[in-house]
Formats: sequence, C-alpha cells, structure tokens
Amino acid sequence: MSDYKNKIGRFSISLQGIDPVALLGLADENLRIITQNFQSQIVVRGDRIRITGPQSELADIRELFTVLIDAIKRDETITPSRIKKEINNIIGGKRQTSLQEKKEAVQEGTIYTPKKIIVPKSDNQKQYLLAIDRYDIVIAIGPAGTGKTYLAVAKAVEALTSGKISRIVLTRPAVEAGEQLGFLPGNFKEKVDPYLRPLYDALYDMMSLDRIKRLIDEQVLEVAPLAYMRGRTLSDAYIILDEAQNTTSAQMKMFLTRLGWNSKSIVTGDITQIDLDRKQSSGLVEIQYKLRNIEDIKFIYFDDRDVVRPPLVSKIIRAYAENQ
Repeated sequence: MSDYKNKIGRFSISLQGIDPVALLGLADENLRIITQNFQSQIVVRGDRIRITGPQSELADIRELFTVLIDAIKRDETITPSRIKKEINNIIGGKRQTSLQEKKEAVQEGTIYTPKKIIVPKSDNQKQYLLAIDRYDIVIAIGPAGTGKTYLAVAKAVEALTSGKISRIVLTRPAVEAGEQLGFLPGNFKEKVDPYLRPLYDALYDMMSLDRIKRLIDEQVLEVAPLAYMRGRTLSDAYIILDEAQNTTSAQMKMFLTRLGWNSKSIVTGDITQIDLDRKQSSGLVEIQYKLRNIEDIKFIYFDDRDVVRPPLVSKIIRAYAENQ
C-alpha cells in the first residue's frame, strides 16, 4: 500500500473557454487554497493546469477542478470558501461510512467506492477479486447473479477514484434474444442504450449521477457497444467486456488485443445463455481452450452457490442445469 501512495502520477486540465482569473482567483488566491490542501504540485502553463503528485490524490484533484470549471461555466463565482467546501465534499464524502461498513471493511477483498463499501460474498468472489489484482486479463464465467460484472465495475471504480488508472471502458455486444438493432426505434445511441443499461445500473450504485455525467463528458468513463473498440489501444484503463458469451471469435480476439500499458481487461459471461445465431461460435466458449495455457490470463468459474440474488434464483439456475 505504501508503494502505491508514494507512486507519482500526472495529468493536465485545459483552461480553454474559461477565464483563468475566475478559476484561480486574483493573484492566484484560489490556487493557493488548493495547493495547501494537497501534496501535489499544481502549476499553470499557458492554457493548461499541470498536476504532478501522489497517485492516491490525483483523482480528487481532477474532480475538484471539474466541479469548479463547471461552476464557472454556469456563471457562478468561485471564492476561497467555495473551494474549501468542495474539497471537504470530495475528501470528506469518502470517510462517511456506517459502522456496519467499517466492520465489513476488515474482510479480505473489500472494495471502496465513493457511495459504498463492497465485500465479496463467497470464496469464488474473493478469488475473483484477488485475480483482478494479480492478472492483466481475467475471464469470469458463470450464471446470472453471481456478481461477475458488478464486482468488476466496482474494482474499476475503486482504481479510478484512487488514481491507479485514468479511465474506465465498459462494453458489451449489442446482441439480445429475438431482437436486432435495425428493428428498434430511435437513433443509434437510443438503440444501444438498452443493451448497456446493466452497466449503468452498476455505476449508479457506486457513484453519484452528477459524478458519472462529469466523467462521461470528460471521456474518463466510456460505456459503449463492442463495435466501438475496433482499432483502439487502451492504456492506463480498466476495460470490461460484459455478456461476452455473445461475442464471435473475431470480436473476442479484437477485444483482448485492445489491452495497453497499465491496463486490465475483465471478461464476464454466461455460456449457458448464448444468443448468437447457431451458425456462429461463441468467442467466450472458444477462449477456454485457445488461451488456457497462457499463464498471465486467469479463468474464474462461478456456480449457483455464488448467486447473491434471492435464493429462488439459485434454485432456478440449478433446475435448468439439471435438466439440460
């Protein structure tokens, strides 16, 4: 933990389109208030603010400047007292946990997100979280309700808010049983949003709506269909592929090769719920034997005992498995 806290990172913020004095204050009074509350070096060069400092506080500084710049765009006045209030909101909000959460925090694999503390509910979930920490690519396979996607998103949010990474990319194939995009109403975004809804739901459980909107506007958080991944290299990021059983072999290869430096790819899916045309083979099924001998990739398998939804869900999953 101490190595991480001492690790130095950096990023910059553009001042284009705003009055620097409105943000930084007369004679940089506002800037001095900010620098007094953080260890990082914050320097203005031309039309950019450059921040260098411990990874553990960079996410807080990024959020602070985002809040202040948004306020200026709404013609609000930034005063030293306003800055102190926003700093308290950002830093203090992380400390407001209930007694029960504090008790749970001692459990192995605890995840800290801005809105809640999350703990694994089964041994497989603990192994899953440990694998995410140790491996660059983790593939989780199992039935619905076992926390595959939820825990992956939680780990990504924790890594982002603690400054370990600079972006999160959440994606899934736009394939569902009995429906095709061309037959759905609306423009392309309106067509694909229903497919991405489970990813948004997980995010809303861990971060405030305003914060999610800001991160999306800054392109720090991206929720997009799998087709948008082609031709990209994603560094300094958590990249999560949900519903991976509905990827083709070519799509799976494309996704796995997007991995850049200081990044992790997490693949989740349920091979008992494949909605592809019968003529197409599932990329998730294939990688179980194609990649099984690569030591840097970890497979985690869940079963009905890991389901964290009501007990009836486990019974349904078990019944289907026994009557295939």
